[in-house]
Amino acid sequence: MSLVYSTDVGRIKPEEEKQQRPKGDGIVRIQRQTKGRKGKGVCIVTGLDLDDAPLKLMAAELKKVCGCGGSVKDGNIEIQGDAREKIKAHLEKKGFTVKLAGG
Repeated sequence: MSLVYSTDVGRIKPEEEKQQRPKGDGIVRIQRQTKGRKGKGVCIVTGLDLDDAPLKLMAAELKKVCGCGGSVKDGNIEIQGDAREKIKAHLEKKGFTVKLAGG
């Protein structure tokens, strides 16, 4: 049983741990996925070892390069449509090791 309230310090909240993303192997993978999207395809960029702010900037850059929408979810970048070749070329120019994964 955990302590919920104390007259000394008031309400006690358990220390919330910051969620750690798993470290990748240094290879950025780009895969195309349509599952759960009503047939609309997206390119998912995984393996970028970046924090939230730089990850959002990278997503904005990739959206601009591809000329389409996208978002950041769970540490992965999702770009609408099938623009894997454009994304691969841009990331390789930035110095990342890139592999096309999946179908």
